[in-house]
Amino acid sequence: MFGRGTYVEARVRHGAEAMFAGDRASQGLGIELVESGEGFARLRMTVTDAMVNGHGTAHGGYVFLFADTAFACACNSHGPVTVAAGADITFVAPAREGDVLDATAHERTRYGRSGIYDVSVLRGEQVIAEFRGRSRSRTGVTGPEGATA
Repeated sequence: MFGRGTYVEARVRHGAEAMFAGDRASQGLGIELVESGEGFARLRMTVTDAMVNGHGTAHGGYVFLFADTAFACACNSHGPVTVAAGADITFVAPAREGDVLDATAHERTRYGRSGIYDVSVLRGEQVIAEFRGRSRSRTGVTGPEGATA
């Protein structure tokens, strides 16, 4: 989406948007980046029939992926390429086909190249899952189309 000359500039100004623009996995699932800012991101996803497990509820892997995408957008909002060092999720309530889920990620702390982010996944006002991600910024990493971040 971003040309060679504008990638780094865009990442610094709009890190989450630039990272999400290249996230074919999340976009293929219909995930939308609703809002982002420094250390913050809000995303939306509708649970489809392909995401439902044998119990008739959203497969936990899809809920984790959704929360992880919100985490990725929030921790990449600062500009440097940042990846997950680890993450945990607690499933609180089931989601079902047709449910519209919102994931809101908030930075708890950043120290050096590391950070901690909390993500709440909700259906309306009801909490579906709580996720905590640990990030690590990478130095000298090449972004899309060869631009160094």
